[in-house]
Amino acid sequence: MGAQQRVFKQKIRSTSSLRKIFKAMELIAASRIQKAIARSQAASPYANALTRAVSAVASESNVDHVLTTEPETVSRAAVLVVGPDRGFAGAYSANLLREAEELVRLLHSEGKDVALFTVGGKAENYYTFRDRAIERSWTGFSETPTPENAREIGEALLQSFNAESAENGVDEIYIVFTKFVSSVKHDPEYRRLLPLEVVDADEVATGGGSAPAAPAAAFPLYEFEPSAEAVLDSLLPRYIDSRILSALLSASASEQASRQAAMKTATDNADDLIKTYTRLANSARQAEITQELTEIVGGADALAASSAGD
Repeated sequence: MGAQQRVFKQKIRSTSSLRKIFKAMELIAASRIQKAIARSQAASPYANALTRAVSAVASESNVDHVLTTEPETVSRAAVLVVGPDRGFAGAYSANLLREAEELVRLLHSEGKDVALFTVGGKAENYYTFRDRAIERSWTGFSETPTPENAREIGEALLQSFNAESAENGVDEIYIVFTKFVSSVKHDPEYRRLLPLEVVDADEVATGGGSAPAAPAAAFPLYEFEPSAEAVLDSLLPRYIDSRILSALLSASASEQASRQAAMKTATDNADDLIKTYTRLANSARQAEITQELTEIVGGADALAASSAGD
Protein backbone atom coordinates (compact mmCIF):
# COMPACT_ATOMS: atom_id res chain seq x y z
CA MET A 1 0.00 0.00 0.00
CA GLY A 2 1.33 3.43 -0.97
CA ALA A 3 1.98 6.26 1.44
CA GLN A 4 -1.05 8.26 0.30
CA GLN A 5 -3.39 5.31 0.76
CA ARG A 6 -2.11 4.76 4.30
CA VAL A 7 -2.75 8.42 5.16
CA PHE A 8 -6.32 8.33 3.83
CA LYS A 9 -7.10 4.99 5.48
CA GLN A 10 -5.93 6.38 8.83
CA LYS A 11 -8.11 9.48 8.37
CA ILE A 12 -11.09 7.29 7.52
CA ARG A 13 -10.58 5.19 10.68
CA SER A 14 -10.21 8.23 12.95
CA THR A 15 -13.22 9.99 11.42
CA SER A 16 -15.32 6.82 11.78
CA SER A 17 -14.42 6.65 15.47
CA LEU A 18 -15.44 10.28 15.96
CA ARG A 19 -18.67 9.66 14.09
CA LYS A 20 -19.62 6.92 16.56
CA ILE A 21 -19.08 9.34 19.45
CA PHE A 22 -21.11 12.09 17.76
CA LYS A 23 -23.97 9.71 16.99
CA ALA A 24 -24.05 8.40 20.57
CA MET A 25 -24.14 11.94 21.97
CA GLU A 26 -26.93 12.85 19.55
CA LEU A 27 -29.06 9.91 20.71
CA ILE A 28 -28.38 10.65 24.39
CA ALA A 29 -29.36 14.31 23.94
CA ALA A 30 -32.54 13.29 22.11
CA SER A 31 -33.61 11.07 25.00
CA ARG A 32 -32.84 13.74 27.59
CA ILE A 33 -34.86 16.41 25.80
CA GLN A 34 -38.10 14.55 26.43
CA LYS A 35 -37.19 14.05 30.08
CA ALA A 36 -36.40 17.75 30.51
CA ILE A 37 -39.68 18.79 28.88
CA ALA A 38 -41.62 16.33 31.03
CA ARG A 39 -40.00 17.67 34.22
CA SER A 40 -40.78 21.23 33.22
CA GLN A 41 -44.40 20.40 32.47
CA ALA A 42 -44.70 18.56 35.79
CA ALA A 43 -43.52 21.67 37.63
CA SER A 44 -45.87 24.00 35.75
CA PRO A 45 -49.03 23.49 37.90
CA TYR A 46 -47.16 24.51 41.06
CA ALA A 47 -45.62 27.52 39.34
CA ASN A 48 -49.03 28.57 37.96
CA ALA A 49 -50.76 28.30 41.33
CA LEU A 50 -47.97 30.13 43.12
CA THR A 51 -47.99 32.89 40.52
CA ARG A 52 -51.72 33.41 40.98
CA ALA A 53 -51.32 33.58 44.76
CA VAL A 54 -48.48 36.10 44.59
CA SER A 55 -50.33 38.16 41.99
CA ALA A 56 -53.39 38.27 44.23
CA VAL A 57 -51.41 39.37 47.27
CA ALA A 58 -49.38 41.95 45.37
CA SER A 59 -52.35 43.43 43.50
CA GLU A 60 -55.02 43.38 46.20
CA SER A 61 -53.15 44.03 49.44
CA ASN A 62 -51.53 47.39 48.55
CA VAL A 63 -48.68 46.59 50.93
CA ASP A 64 -45.32 48.31 50.46
CA HIS A 65 -43.00 45.35 50.60
CA VAL A 66 -39.24 45.40 50.01
CA LEU A 67 -39.54 42.74 47.31
CA THR A 68 -42.23 44.58 45.33
CA THR A 69 -41.36 48.26 45.89
CA GLU A 70 -39.18 50.03 43.35
CA PRO A 71 -36.09 51.55 45.01
CA GLU A 72 -35.56 55.29 44.66
CA THR A 73 -32.01 54.78 43.36
CA VAL A 74 -30.43 51.66 41.91
CA SER A 75 -26.66 51.55 42.27
CA ARG A 76 -25.93 47.82 41.96
CA ALA A 77 -27.66 44.98 40.14
CA ALA A 78 -27.14 41.22 40.32
CA VAL A 79 -27.10 39.20 37.09
CA LEU A 80 -27.60 35.43 37.25
CA VAL A 81 -26.30 33.77 34.07
CA VAL A 82 -27.70 30.24 33.57
CA GLY A 83 -25.33 28.37 31.26
CA PRO A 84 -24.27 24.76 30.57
CA ASP A 85 -21.61 22.71 32.30
CA ARG A 86 -20.41 21.04 29.09
CA GLY A 87 -19.81 22.02 25.50
CA PHE A 88 -20.65 20.20 22.25
CA ALA A 89 -23.85 22.25 22.01
CA GLY A 90 -23.12 24.44 19.00
CA ALA A 91 -23.64 28.15 19.53
CA TYR A 92 -25.75 27.64 22.67
CA SER A 93 -23.16 29.03 25.11
CA ALA A 94 -22.03 31.81 22.77
CA ASN A 95 -25.58 33.09 22.22
CA LEU A 96 -26.36 33.00 25.94
CA LEU A 97 -23.17 34.84 26.93
CA ARG A 98 -23.76 37.41 24.18
CA GLU A 99 -27.20 38.12 25.68
CA ALA A 100 -25.64 38.40 29.15
CA GLU A 101 -23.02 40.85 27.88
CA GLU A 102 -25.73 42.99 26.28
CA LEU A 103 -27.54 43.16 29.62
CA VAL A 104 -24.32 44.05 31.45
CA ARG A 105 -23.60 46.84 28.96
CA LEU A 106 -27.14 48.14 29.36
CA LEU A 107 -26.85 48.22 33.16
CA HIS A 108 -23.47 49.95 32.96
CA SER A 109 -24.91 52.56 30.60
CA GLU A 110 -27.53 53.29 33.27
CA GLY A 111 -24.79 53.85 35.84
CA LYS A 112 -25.28 50.59 37.71
CA ASP A 113 -22.57 48.28 38.98
CA VAL A 114 -23.03 44.59 38.17
CA ALA A 115 -22.58 41.61 40.49
CA LEU A 116 -22.26 38.38 38.53
CA PHE A 117 -23.72 35.04 39.62
CA THR A 118 -23.24 32.06 37.32
CA VAL A 119 -24.73 28.60 36.84
CA GLY A 120 -22.70 26.13 34.78
CA GLY A 121 -19.02 25.70 34.08
CA LYS A 122 -19.10 27.47 30.71
CA ALA A 123 -20.34 30.78 32.14
CA GLU A 124 -17.92 30.54 35.07
CA ASN A 125 -14.95 29.86 32.76
CA TYR A 126 -15.96 32.69 30.44
CA TYR A 127 -15.85 35.35 33.15
CA THR A 128 -12.90 33.84 35.00
CA PHE A 129 -10.80 33.84 31.82
CA ARG A 130 -11.57 37.55 31.40
CA ASP A 131 -10.72 38.37 35.03
CA ARG A 132 -14.32 39.34 35.82
CA ALA A 133 -15.32 39.05 39.47
CA ILE A 134 -17.97 36.42 40.21
CA GLU A 135 -19.91 36.74 43.45
CA ARG A 136 -20.90 33.08 43.47
CA SER A 137 -21.12 30.22 41.01
CA TRP A 138 -22.88 26.85 40.87
CA THR A 139 -21.86 23.93 38.66
CA GLY A 140 -22.66 20.28 38.10
CA PHE A 141 -26.43 20.31 37.59
CA SER A 142 -27.14 22.25 34.39
CA GLU A 143 -28.56 19.14 32.67
CA THR A 144 -30.61 17.87 35.63
CA PRO A 145 -31.57 20.79 37.90
CA THR A 146 -33.59 20.09 41.04
CA PRO A 147 -35.78 22.24 43.30
CA GLU A 148 -32.98 22.11 45.89
CA ASN A 149 -30.61 23.72 43.40
CA ALA A 150 -33.13 26.47 42.66
CA ARG A 151 -33.71 27.03 46.38
CA GLU A 152 -29.99 27.36 47.05
CA ILE A 153 -29.61 29.92 44.26
CA GLY A 154 -32.71 31.81 45.37
CA GLU A 155 -31.49 32.03 48.97
CA ALA A 156 -28.13 33.41 47.85
CA LEU A 157 -29.77 36.03 45.62
CA LEU A 158 -32.28 37.08 48.29
CA GLN A 159 -29.49 37.35 50.85
CA SER A 160 -27.61 39.67 48.53
CA PHE A 161 -30.81 41.61 47.80
CA ASN A 162 -31.59 42.10 51.50
CA ALA A 163 -28.04 43.18 52.34
CA GLU A 164 -27.07 46.83 52.67
CA SER A 165 -25.15 48.59 49.93
CA ALA A 166 -22.12 48.85 52.21
CA GLU A 167 -22.16 45.04 52.49
CA ASN A 168 -22.14 44.55 48.70
CA GLY A 169 -25.92 44.30 48.55
CA VAL A 170 -27.87 44.71 45.30
CA ASP A 171 -30.98 46.68 44.41
CA GLU A 172 -32.09 44.58 41.44
CA ILE A 173 -31.78 40.95 40.33
CA TYR A 174 -31.81 39.81 36.71
CA ILE A 175 -31.67 36.32 35.27
CA VAL A 176 -30.27 35.40 31.85
CA PHE A 177 -31.24 32.01 30.45
CA THR A 178 -32.27 30.26 27.23
CA LYS A 179 -36.02 29.91 26.79
CA PHE A 180 -37.06 26.58 25.30
CA VAL A 181 -39.70 27.05 22.61
CA SER A 182 -39.34 23.85 20.60
CA SER A 183 -36.67 21.35 19.63
CA VAL A 184 -35.52 23.67 16.85
CA LYS A 185 -36.15 27.04 18.52
CA HIS A 186 -34.66 28.23 21.80
CA ASP A 187 -33.96 31.90 22.42
CA PRO A 188 -31.67 33.50 25.02
CA GLU A 189 -33.36 36.23 27.03
CA TYR A 190 -33.14 38.10 30.32
CA ARG A 191 -35.76 39.04 32.89
CA ARG A 192 -35.83 41.04 36.07
CA LEU A 193 -36.64 38.95 39.13
CA LEU A 194 -36.51 41.61 41.84
CA PRO A 195 -38.04 44.04 42.58
CA LEU A 196 -40.85 41.73 41.68
CA GLU A 197 -42.64 42.15 38.38
CA VAL A 198 -45.71 39.94 38.71
CA VAL A 199 -46.26 38.11 35.42
CA ASP A 200 -48.90 35.79 34.07
CA ALA A 201 -48.66 32.16 35.04
CA ASP A 202 -48.18 31.08 31.43
CA GLU A 203 -45.12 33.30 31.15
CA VAL A 204 -43.61 31.85 34.31
CA ALA A 205 -43.94 28.29 33.05
CA THR A 206 -41.41 28.83 30.28
CA GLY A 207 -40.12 25.31 30.35
CA GLY A 208 -43.38 23.80 29.11
CA GLY A 209 -42.42 24.18 25.46
CA SER A 210 -45.42 24.01 23.17
CA ALA A 211 -48.03 23.31 25.86
CA PRO A 212 -51.22 25.33 25.21
CA ALA A 213 -51.88 28.28 27.49
CA ALA A 214 -54.80 28.05 29.88
CA PRO A 215 -57.40 30.79 29.67
CA ALA A 216 -57.00 33.50 32.29
CA ALA A 217 -59.50 33.57 35.14
CA ALA A 218 -60.44 36.30 37.57
CA PHE A 219 -58.69 36.35 40.92
CA PRO A 220 -60.84 35.26 43.87
CA LEU A 221 -61.14 37.45 46.93
CA TYR A 222 -58.61 36.71 49.66
CA GLU A 223 -58.39 37.39 53.37
CA PHE A 224 -54.80 37.46 54.63
CA GLU A 225 -53.85 35.92 57.97
CA PRO A 226 -52.01 37.07 59.98
CA SER A 227 -51.33 39.92 57.52
CA ALA A 228 -50.68 40.56 53.84
CA GLU A 229 -47.07 41.46 54.60
CA ALA A 230 -46.50 38.15 56.40
CA VAL A 231 -48.04 36.30 53.47
CA LEU A 232 -45.70 38.12 51.11
CA ASP A 233 -42.72 37.27 53.30
CA SER A 234 -43.66 33.60 52.94
CA LEU A 235 -44.77 33.51 49.29
CA LEU A 236 -42.29 35.69 47.47
CA PRO A 237 -39.13 33.66 48.22
CA ARG A 238 -40.96 30.56 47.01
CA TYR A 239 -42.09 32.47 43.96
CA ILE A 240 -38.50 33.44 43.19
CA ASP A 241 -37.43 29.81 43.63
CA SER A 242 -40.12 28.69 41.18
CA ARG A 243 -39.00 31.31 38.63
CA ILE A 244 -35.39 30.15 38.94
CA LEU A 245 -36.37 26.48 38.70
CA SER A 246 -38.45 27.23 35.62
CA ALA A 247 -35.47 28.98 34.02
CA LEU A 248 -33.15 26.09 34.95
CA LEU A 249 -35.50 23.51 33.42
CA SER A 250 -36.01 25.59 30.30
CA ALA A 251 -32.25 26.04 29.93
CA SER A 252 -31.73 22.29 30.43
CA ALA A 253 -34.14 21.43 27.60
CA SER A 254 -32.55 24.09 25.38
CA GLU A 255 -29.08 22.72 26.09
CA GLN A 256 -30.07 19.18 25.12
CA ALA A 257 -31.84 20.39 21.97
CA SER A 258 -28.78 22.43 20.96
CA ARG A 259 -26.49 19.48 21.65
CA GLN A 260 -28.66 17.14 19.60
CA ALA A 261 -28.64 19.54 16.64
CA ALA A 262 -24.88 20.11 16.93
CA MET A 263 -24.13 16.39 17.12
CA LYS A 264 -26.46 15.70 14.17
CA THR A 265 -24.50 18.25 12.14
CA ALA A 266 -21.20 16.76 13.30
CA THR A 267 -22.36 13.26 12.33
CA ASP A 268 -23.39 14.45 8.86
CA ASN A 269 -20.06 16.23 8.43
CA ALA A 270 -18.21 13.07 9.48
CA ASP A 271 -20.15 11.08 6.86
CA ASP A 272 -19.18 13.62 4.20
CA LEU A 273 -15.52 13.46 5.27
CA ILE A 274 -15.52 9.65 5.15
CA LYS A 275 -16.95 9.74 1.62
CA THR A 276 -14.37 12.33 0.57
CA TYR A 277 -11.45 10.39 2.07
CA THR A 278 -12.72 7.14 0.53
CA ARG A 279 -12.90 8.77 -2.89
CA LEU A 280 -9.40 10.23 -2.50
CA ALA A 281 -8.05 6.85 -1.32
CA ASN A 282 -9.57 5.14 -4.34
CA SER A 283 -8.11 7.81 -6.62
CA ALA A 284 -4.67 7.33 -5.04
CA ARG A 285 -4.96 3.55 -5.44
CA GLN A 286 -5.94 3.91 -9.09
CA ALA A 287 -3.04 6.28 -9.68
CA GLU A 288 -0.62 3.77 -8.10
CA ILE A 289 -2.01 0.93 -10.23
CA THR A 290 -1.75 3.06 -13.35
CA GLN A 291 1.83 3.96 -12.49
CA GLU A 292 2.72 0.30 -11.88
CA LEU A 293 1.16 -0.74 -15.20
CA THR A 294 2.99 2.04 -16.97
CA GLU A 295 6.29 0.89 -15.45
CA ILE A 296 5.58 -2.75 -16.43
CA VAL A 297 4.67 -1.82 -19.99
CA GLY A 298 7.70 0.44 -20.24
CA GLY A 299 9.99 -2.31 -18.98
CA ALA A 300 8.49 -4.83 -21.39
CA ASP A 301 8.98 -2.42 -24.29
CA ALA A 302 12.57 -1.85 -23.24
CA LEU A 303 13.24 -5.61 -23.09
CA ALA A 304 11.59 -6.11 -26.46
CA ALA A 305 13.67 -3.35 -28.01
CA SER A 306 16.84 -4.79 -26.46
CA SER A 307 16.05 -8.28 -27.83
CA ALA A 308 15.36 -6.87 -31.29
CA GLY A 309 18.71 -5.06 -31.27
CA ASP A 310 20.58 -8.24 -30.45
